[in-house]
Amino acid sequence: MYCPNCANPIDGVQKFCRACGANVSLVPQAMTGQLPVVVAGEEELTSSGKRKRKKVPTIEKAVGNIFTGLGFLVAALFVTFWFPGGFTWGWSFLFPAFALIGEGIGQFLKVKELERQRHPAFYQPPMPMNFPPPQPRVEVLSAPTTSELAKPASVVDQTTCHLEKQG
Repeated sequence: MYCPNCANPIDGVQKFCRACGANVSLVPQAMTGQLPVVVAGEEELTSSGKRKRKKVPTIEKAVGNIFTGLGFLVAALFVTFWFPGGFTWGWSFLFPAFALIGEGIGQFLKVKELERQRHPAFYQPPMPMNFPPPQPRVEVLSAPTTSELAKPASVVDQTTCHLEKQG
């Protein structure tokens, strides 16, 4: 087997190429056709090389984040208007409020997209209520007749004019 990055020979037990340092741990599995299946919730490497657990979005997490964000929003309003000195620091509750509401909405949209991908037969895109369904446009093109075709100019006509005797 060879490194896919630099074509240096490697044996099946190496994890990294000795010449270029590329990760070749999956090359033996790819050669046998047994690639690992990524399961939701497994760890993955970030760009900095740290391991990060991939979180699967769920409706429960989305709703929890949205309501927690709304709680921070209510707390920000309460602290700002009813606590002494609340105008000076009560607005700081708005940062986690909007962050959690945005994250919850993002998770909700991801869940809906995953459901649509899992069950494409049950998903029907919403149709506009006031408009008729679009009709396919069919354009009929007719073939030109031979009388409509123009005779192409000859290349020789332009060059022989210069060779004729003038005068």
